[in-house]
Formats: sequence, C-alpha cells, structure tokens
Amino acid sequence: MVKNIVIDDLSKLRIICSANDRNLTYIEILLGIEILTKGNVLFVEDDDEDKLILFEALIRKLERLIFNDNQTISESEIFMEYQNIINSPSLNDALEESVLFDDYNSISVNNKTVFSKSINQSKFIQMMNQKQITFSIGPAGTGKTFLAIAYALSQITSGEKQKIILTRPVVEAGENLGFLPGTLSEKLSPYVRPLYDAMEWMLPPAIINKLESSGAIEVAPLAYMRGRSLHNSIIILDEAQNTTIEQMKMFLTRIGENSKSIITGDITQVDLPRGQRSGLIHANNILREIEGMGFVNFSTKDVVRAKIVQKIIEAYSKDSQNG
Repeated sequence: MVKNIVIDDLSKLRIICSANDRNLTYIEILLGIEILTKGNVLFVEDDDEDKLILFEALIRKLERLIFNDNQTISESEIFMEYQNIINSPSLNDALEESVLFDDYNSISVNNKTVFSKSINQSKFIQMMNQKQITFSIGPAGTGKTFLAIAYALSQITSGEKQKIILTRPVVEAGENLGFLPGTLSEKLSPYVRPLYDAMEWMLPPAIINKLESSGAIEVAPLAYMRGRSLHNSIIILDEAQNTTIEQMKMFLTRIGENSKSIITGDITQVDLPRGQRSGLIHANNILREIEGMGFVNFSTKDVVRAKIVQKIIEAYSKDSQNG
C-alpha cells in the first residue's frame, strides 16, 4: 500500500522536513517507515495500514503547528504530536481530528509559541480568551496548569493585564503552613513549584525574578485572598479540587474590573478531610449557566505526557469504580 501526502504550501513542507530532511529521518525511525519526496509530495509504501494512517495524521498535525515562515519544528515537538496521536482512542479518530479540526489555537510568550495539542486544549484557550472566569477540569497530564500559566504570561508581557496572582489550597501534604520553616514565600515554594516549572519553560529565571520584584507576579495562599478586590489581573487557582465550598465562593468573588480568573483541578484527586465537599465539584454543578463563565472538561484521551500516564490514570479510575 502507498500513501501520498500533498503539501500545497512549500514553505510548510520545508519546515516539516527541516535542514537535510532531518525531521523526515526522525519520523522514519519513529514510525519504522521509509519516506520518499518528489516536489511537494511525501510518499510512503508499507503493508501496515496503521503505519500509513499514523504517518498521515502526524504530518497533518505538524502542518497545523506552522504559523509563519521563520518557524522550526523540533524532534521533541514531533514526538509530542506522535504521543498525542497514539493516545487517541483509535488512529482513525486521530486522523479525522488532524484533518477536519481547523481551529487549533496557540499562545505566544517571549517569542515562544505554545500550541494546543487536542480539541479540548483548543477549547480551553478559546475560553480563556472569551470568558472572564474559566474552569479547566480533568486528570493529570492534560496541560491544564501549563496552558493557564502560558495564557497569563502572554497577558502581562503584552500589557493586557498588570499582574498574575498564583494561588493553591495548601492541603496536599496534610501540613499547616505555620509548621514549615522559613518566610511565607519559602513556605509556599513547594506548593507553587509546578506553576514555576511552567513559567520557566517560557521565560528565563532572570525575567521571572524581575516580574516578581516589580509585583507583576504574586504568590498568595488562598486564605490570604479574603477581603481583597483584584483588578487588572490574571488570577490562577490551581489544584482547586482541594478548596472547600466556602473557599471557592470567597475566591470567585474577589474578581474585580478587567480581571480574569482561571481555575484548574482534578476532581478525582480530592485531598480534603472526610466529610468536606470539594468547592470545585460544587462550582461545576451550579455555575455552568452563568454568562461569562466557561467550563472545559478534559479526559484521559487528552493526556499529553507519556502514554503510560494515561494508562495509570485509567487503571486508578477503573479500580475506584470497582471499589
């Protein structure tokens, strides 16, 4: 069987192939195929139909990553798209998505571009652009926190907003902040480290430190949000499944003029004491009809980490249902 893929835009073909066809060589190794080129056509001949479908889906996804002629596509980006495809329910689903879905979105920060990896990620980016409050709910590894941070940084670096406020409920380790050593900032550091990991992928530490020093990035415990009115800001509440109903109500009513809030969490990983209801689950049930609020629900098929992460999540989900 032979698969021919025509790429009408020659500049996109050049970017996909890269210098000396380096990317094509990597794709050949990744998929176990041989790729031939003639003009603007890529040819693959193989008896394994799944390989041909995977090849076409991968090339179409790479096409959608290209927004300007100066772009490059790295091997790591190719591997991420490859993982996204093989994590799909089926290869045909992945191919249909890559061919038909024309609304992939991106976020630009400091000359880096973050692209959505799935329809739900694209919906999340759209919601953040369109809604004042956006809820992103789903399992680990779906890019919820990363995209929220990317969007927030894009807003302050472009001058749309004055500051980012990062907050998380401090309950994961079962410890009270008062018993941890150091200043308040040092006490909070282990809890907000995942947020800084995302920031450091997009901005050098020196720039992050400068933004912190100027007050453009603020880290605050959720309890310290009470009584504040937050204007011209992007407020990110991460790990929101560990808020109580009262904490969630308090947080949502802090939002002032020209501010946006992004709430992320995984309702399958609630660490609240027995008997306390999750504010995220409660909000998901009662706030969906309010204008200006958006909800995106991710599933295991949206996991963009290693494929084993998806399988782990599915195994735990199955076990909890059986239990």
